[in-house]
Amino acid sequence: MTPSRSGSSRGRTERAWLITAPLALCAVLFSLLLGLTVRPALGDWLLTLLLTVAMIIAAIPTINVVVRRQALGTTFTEIPLVVALFVLPPLSVVLAYTVATLVVQVRRKLLPPKLWFNVALAAAATALATMVYTVLPTPEGAGPATWGLLLAAIGTHALVGFIAVVAVISVVQGWQSGRELIRAVPPMSLTVAINLSVGILIIIGLESTPWAVFLFAGLAVAFALVYDTYTQVIRQHRTLTEMYELTKAITESGSDGNLIDALLVRIRSLMQAEYATLWLPAQGRHPEVLLTAQEGKSGLLDSALTPQALRDAAVTRQSTVAVGSRFGADPELRESLGRVAKDVIVVPLRSGKAVIGTLEVANRLGDVNSFRPADVPVLQTVSAHAAVALENSRLVDRLRHDAYHDGLTKLPNRRRILGALAEAVRIRAPGEVVALLLFDVDRLRQVNESLGHAAGDKVLTEVANRLRGCVPSAALVGRAGGDEFLVTLRLESAEAAVELAGQLREQIRDEMVFDALTLDVDTAVGVVVHPDHGSDPATLLQRVDVAATAAKSVPGSVQLYNPALESRSLRRLGLAGDLRSALDNGELEIYYQPKVTLRDRRLVGVECLARWEHPTHGTVAPADFVAVAEHTGQLGRLTEFVLREGLRHSRDWAHGGQSLAVAVNLSARTLNDEHFPEQVRELLAEYDVPPQLLTLEIEEAGVLDGTDRPIPSLRRLRDLGVRLSVDDFGTGSSSLAHLRRLPVHEVKVDRSFVQGMATDPGDLAIVNAVVTLSQQFGLTVVAEGVESELTLELLQDIGCEIGQGFLFSRPLPYERLEAWFGAQVDPDSISNRELPRLRAVP
Repeated sequence: MTPSRSGSSRGRTERAWLITAPLALCAVLFSLLLGLTVRPALGDWLLTLLLTVAMIIAAIPTINVVVRRQALGTTFTEIPLVVALFVLPPLSVVLAYTVATLVVQVRRKLLPPKLWFNVALAAAATALATMVYTVLPTPEGAGPATWGLLLAAIGTHALVGFIAVVAVISVVQGWQSGRELIRAVPPMSLTVAINLSVGILIIIGLESTPWAVFLFAGLAVAFALVYDTYTQVIRQHRTLTEMYELTKAITESGSDGNLIDALLVRIRSLMQAEYATLWLPAQGRHPEVLLTAQEGKSGLLDSALTPQALRDAAVTRQSTVAVGSRFGADPELRESLGRVAKDVIVVPLRSGKAVIGTLEVANRLGDVNSFRPADVPVLQTVSAHAAVALENSRLVDRLRHDAYHDGLTKLPNRRRILGALAEAVRIRAPGEVVALLLFDVDRLRQVNESLGHAAGDKVLTEVANRLRGCVPSAALVGRAGGDEFLVTLRLESAEAAVELAGQLREQIRDEMVFDALTLDVDTAVGVVVHPDHGSDPATLLQRVDVAATAAKSVPGSVQLYNPALESRSLRRLGLAGDLRSALDNGELEIYYQPKVTLRDRRLVGVECLARWEHPTHGTVAPADFVAVAEHTGQLGRLTEFVLREGLRHSRDWAHGGQSLAVAVNLSARTLNDEHFPEQVRELLAEYDVPPQLLTLEIEEAGVLDGTDRPIPSLRRLRDLGVRLSVDDFGTGSSSLAHLRRLPVHEVKVDRSFVQGMATDPGDLAIVNAVVTLSQQFGLTVVAEGVESELTLELLQDIGCEIGQGFLFSRPLPYERLEAWFGAQVDPDSISNRELPRLRAVP
């Protein structure tokens, strides 16, 4: 029984001398005692030599029992030892067994500490066994008494060997390793018993006739052949079993992220190697992987025993690299391996025709064992399975990554943000809030339509990079979809969240330069916090959408969620179906607000304003039902309804001798309908109203959106003779100079500036500038929101021509408007050529 170890820890191996020295001392003392007390001590040298050779031959076939890094070799040397005890004097037995052990250990090229330990153990165990055999009474012949005596001697020999091996392993590797050797006692005891029985049979045969030696020689040859076949079958069975376990382990661990761990541990066990290493070079977003499973150590090491040159050679050659005593490797590769390992096999991992990495095993367990050429196909088969498993694992990882990340910006997507938000809500500490910020990029649609989606993608990518670069390190940035980005993090209060949102908006607000084009980037930001605005991620996400939508109504603003915003959104959602019924049943009504000249207060026309009195919700604001109409596809019907009512009443007034112009508000979306100008022409013809009596008012943002989309429709409407007006001028970011390229006739100054003229010099200066420049461009100016005589006088002083507001009249339904005409219009002013003049308003 011989211990051997395939480790690289030479320093710890040197501790074997703590056991070797006492064994050597015991061997010398027992041998001297035998030499002094037994006569004759030495026997026939020829017979001793023959039994020594028999012992050497019996030591060649070895049954290895591997415990951690220890390979316990159980041989058949007990058979010739039994014969030697029976036929040789004691010192001849000790000498024969010791010399045989020395020859075998030298042949196996063990390290000196291990070699001398095995020799000392052989000498000490044999001397003690011989002493037991000699001290006890020796019976005559080969009867049962002799069997018992031989059993005691061989048992002593095996016991000494086992105790010495446990001791040396405990000294070298620790008592835990020595304790594990107890598991090897049953198979080794059975082997010793079989060897003893065979040895006794040989003795009995030789006692009967010397010719039995030939019979036993033939049996030995047959046994050697059977043993060789048996070991091959056992090896193949073990390989198949390990392959099955490996495949099973790969299948079970492929989805839980432990694939590499299970793979390397199983491969190391299958190949009976001390090290199994996987190397995957960096590829795409996957970093380099270099992991090693070492026998006797839990977990994986992020290093390799062997040099990188071996792995590089396998990848470059795209073939297996094997270095060891049984392989004819290149001298350069053998030199690169040096003394760090005794043997190694490196197999390239293939995905199709590409090599994605290497799989290697190093140091066959047991110094007497080494990798053989037959091991190469086994590792190649394993590597094929491993390559497929790794590629599948990477594919699953890539699919999982894609499922939680945006393909354009590489940011986490809505699903990933919801998961992170749920986790943040769960672990929120007392006294802090979980904030969710939604950044909506302004005017991305115009960029896509004007410059193409490639430019829009560049804008989104740049916004993502800026946002990711300026958020706090604890924040998670994601893309919700379209032009929306989400940021979530924990803060101390809702006020801190609003302040952070403003800071981030300012930091990402900057020019973007694409070739020769420069774009301005701005965002509207919605803010919600947990627990104030919701207890679950879905609610928080829905409410931050509401807040961001509200923020878009004021460009560049930050809006903290409040319940009033959601009630308005829910109300609009509920109005969608009711609006269709209202249009079908004629439940909407048109109100009219007079427009008068400011110098002489002559009535020049009316503005048509739609009103809806809902049976459940009461009066519905025009902004609400117009927004509902835009998002439900009913905007065309609503616009047609207002046009028909306005033109019908304009015709009726003309037939009554009072020709008044009507103004109708248009949505920017209506101008994008290429059929709308033709529809206006048909309606004018249907109601027989001159085109100049119809004014179409479009909000400033609709005609001055930075693109040329509305211009074709505007030109076609102008060619019909319809007057065009820019409504709410001054609330946007455009300048009067932009009006020069538009085919419009009129500018309406927003009421917010007109109402502030009397108290705010700034508003007065703005209105004055608009009036002056518009007149220079040949445009008519209409002032909205005239509510006081002082405002009227100021408008008259700066030369404004037309006004409308509560000073003259509120919007009135048709019946009340007729009554208002009768009360306010001076009858003497009505003629066929003159517009009606209003009485002085008290």
